[in-house]
Amino acid sequence: MHPAPAAILVKGYPRLSETFIAQELLGLQEAGLPFTIVSLRHPTDEKVHAINARITAPVLYLPEYSRDEPGRILRGLLAALRRPGRLVRALACLAADFRRDATRNRLRRFAQALVLARELPAGTARLHAHYLHTPSSVARYAAMLTGLPWSFSAHAKDIWTSPQWELRQKLDEAAWGVTCTRANLDYLRGLTARPGVVRLLYHGLDFDRFTPPAGRASRTGADPADPIRLLTVGRAVEKKGLDVLLNALACLPDTLHWRLTHIGGGPRLEALKGLASRLGLADRIDWRGPQAQNVVIGALAEADLFVLSAIIAKDGDRDGLPNVLMEAQAMGLPCLASRLSAIPELIEDGVTGLLVEPGDEAALARAIEGLAGDPARRAALSEAATERLHGGFDFRDGIGVLAGLLGVGTEPPDPLAPSPALEPDRRLAT
Repeated sequence: MHPAPAAILVKGYPRLSETFIAQELLGLQEAGLPFTIVSLRHPTDEKVHAINARITAPVLYLPEYSRDEPGRILRGLLAALRRPGRLVRALACLAADFRRDATRNRLRRFAQALVLARELPAGTARLHAHYLHTPSSVARYAAMLTGLPWSFSAHAKDIWTSPQWELRQKLDEAAWGVTCTRANLDYLRGLTARPGVVRLLYHGLDFDRFTPPAGRASRTGADPADPIRLLTVGRAVEKKGLDVLLNALACLPDTLHWRLTHIGGGPRLEALKGLASRLGLADRIDWRGPQAQNVVIGALAEADLFVLSAIIAKDGDRDGLPNVLMEAQAMGLPCLASRLSAIPELIEDGVTGLLVEPGDEAALARAIEGLAGDPARRAALSEAATERLHGGFDFRDGIGVLAGLLGVGTEPPDPLAPSPALEPDRRLAT
């Protein structure tokens, strides 16, 4: 039997910041799942990862704003009127949601669901949404309009910036869901009377795409002609804590010679460049902007130390388990990061990397200085990290489970039944 097609909803496609989604889509494609990518937004990045070119699934772009394509929305509404019972239920849910969240965004989600329900390819058997906020709202409304089951993959911002009432609602109605960190899992399971509805499934990495360099220079930062090379990768947004990193670098002694490379775009980029200038660091930082993954991998190969100074943003947003940390480890690069969210699920402090408290600029500076002067320790940390990474974060361990949940195989597993392959303690056993 051939698996029934699925529709996989994403915020935007393709996106440079979502290599983990592209990796998953390619894995599902190779597992034999037919699917359509449903994108709530059109792409805005000028560059595209090579992995996206290997994904052959069709892409359905929904109207990003209702004013842009009113005709499609009207046709969606007319189609929904042919099933009045489903439409009445969906409208009742919209009304209840709108009483709690009286925003245009809420109405836009419903309008997108109307279009999706009408334009789904024939034979689509299920809806799956990446992120528990907007994409899951569209999937939920569309499921009511079509009668199809829906499921979700929850990540970071979608969990920690969504109101609990909305998370509870979706956890109570979804067929099943997965999330990529144990910290997320514990939080979501605590919100629902159906804790088994959501499970842990790490993104992991396709290690075939990462070839670490044969060796790394033993720089110590003592030679001004050969400074130690620091690297950070991430969008210039509050939760990445890039201002914390800049302030920590300003605390380093004058005898330590370093250069920092930052890769990523984002709304705070110009403000951060201004801060670097005020701190007297401008001539020691290379701002490379957003880049495709091959450029990121090249930078990982050339660096001596990867630094991620993540924090919790004022609105509660925070990183989950940033894929770039796994990518750095896969390239044999030692990592220094914040003890935050799910990062300790990957980095064991003092064994597979170093952790400091979020926002502690002095501790971050001390850790950078200590690792800069100790290439042997950097090498030991990266060796231990690579071993653990390959033992517990291979994306193939999870892609088969996800493909099964989405219908690949003769008997897809019961999504609410226990599954050892998804149990965190077994995946992380050392």
